[in-house]
Amino acid sequence: MKAIVCGAGQVGVGIARALAREGNAVTVVDWSTELVDNVVTDLDVQGVVGHGSHPDVLERAGARQADLIVAVTHSDETNMVACQVAHSLFHTPMRIARVRAQNYLDPAWGDLFSTGNMPVDVVISPELEVGRAILQRVETPGAFNTAVFSGGRVQLLGLRLDENSPVAGSTTEQVMELFPDLRLAVVGVQREQTLFIPKLHDPLLAGDDVYVVTESRQVRRILDIFGRSSEQIRRVVVVGAGNIGVYVARALERAGGVKVRLIEADKSRAEAAAESLKKTVVLHGDGLDAKLMREAGVSEAELVVCVTNDDKVNMLSAVMAKREGAERALSLINDRAFENLRDALGIDVLIDPRATTVSTILQHIRRGRITGLQSLGGGQAEALEGVALSTSPLVGKTLDELELPDGVALGAVVRGDKVILPCDDGRIRENDRVLLFCNTALIPKVEHLFRVSLEYF
Repeated sequence: MKAIVCGAGQVGVGIARALAREGNAVTVVDWSTELVDNVVTDLDVQGVVGHGSHPDVLERAGARQADLIVAVTHSDETNMVACQVAHSLFHTPMRIARVRAQNYLDPAWGDLFSTGNMPVDVVISPELEVGRAILQRVETPGAFNTAVFSGGRVQLLGLRLDENSPVAGSTTEQVMELFPDLRLAVVGVQREQTLFIPKLHDPLLAGDDVYVVTESRQVRRILDIFGRSSEQIRRVVVVGAGNIGVYVARALERAGGVKVRLIEADKSRAEAAAESLKKTVVLHGDGLDAKLMREAGVSEAELVVCVTNDDKVNMLSAVMAKREGAERALSLINDRAFENLRDALGIDVLIDPRATTVSTILQHIRRGRITGLQSLGGGQAEALEGVALSTSPLVGKTLDELELPDGVALGAVVRGDKVILPCDDGRIRENDRVLLFCNTALIPKVEHLFRVSLEYF
């Protein structure tokens, strides 16, 4: 596949890296010579300096032969025009644009992004994607990562094992013997810097990050068994009244039963948030002000969500909240260099908006009938859900007969309302949804399982 990525920022580089790693021909376009030089040096891609919405620049980037354009510059308008130019002049088949301004996404203008108007096939809103990711963490407070598949029937949980975890030192086989009615599949373990798929007899150790697939109705029980259960969230403090903070506060208002307080340093933004939110108490002040944090009630909060535009403010606010007595703290980070500080600082969850956006975009790029995707382990692995077509190598095989490549694990099979886990007896049928966990190097093989050709293995 030939792809053009407009924008050499963090998201653009993440998309280019993922596509190039899988052998696609990628050209990155950006007006900054420095950014283009950096990405060409670091990745096996081509670079073009110029504005991504200009026809001559897109032509130099190979738009006439491109199968895909992904426009993720910092300008919504540039992204939209780049897709329009790619469609009108070069007939690029697939067009994806990142759009941040919520005014464009108002349901009142639902026909805006269509072939006859603004020809964007997929619109990605980072704020909405990150907001949804945060709300998923709210629903499963004991997990550092969570992803929902098959319309909410199946969940993938990332669980940190500590020394007090009841299952620390046990194998998956022992856990299943101890809890015979427990329905789960341990599909991945990240130990220090290495992510691998464990065997049934491999021990789960304190300090491991364990990835578990289960039916949604068993999530609470699994959190209990892994020692990650938390009190139901009733009080939340949000630091930062940007698009993400307001989105989260509004969603919690709609959910009901949750008392939300929001802190914002910018006066005009705080006033705007106070006008748009109905039940949330908005406080004007610095999220690093200990007195204000106490006034917001962080000592009694089950969760503090730090989502300002400054990574350092987010992380320090999270640390202060935990020291004041908050049960859990979630911090938004843009700089991956901070990821390794999570444990040292005692922050429960770090959310990287770039990784969230990249996962959403990749779901639409992946070949085959991919219906869900989540990037995991800092990009070392992915959970992919796809539809098994009639000619898929999976169809007709029992779960025991599946000969998946090393580095690929079965998470679940969903047929209507029925969830089949690897511990069950079952046979994959046409149109089943199949959830697989795999190392990123094996993604082309996984994609093939959801395509029509049979000659791959």
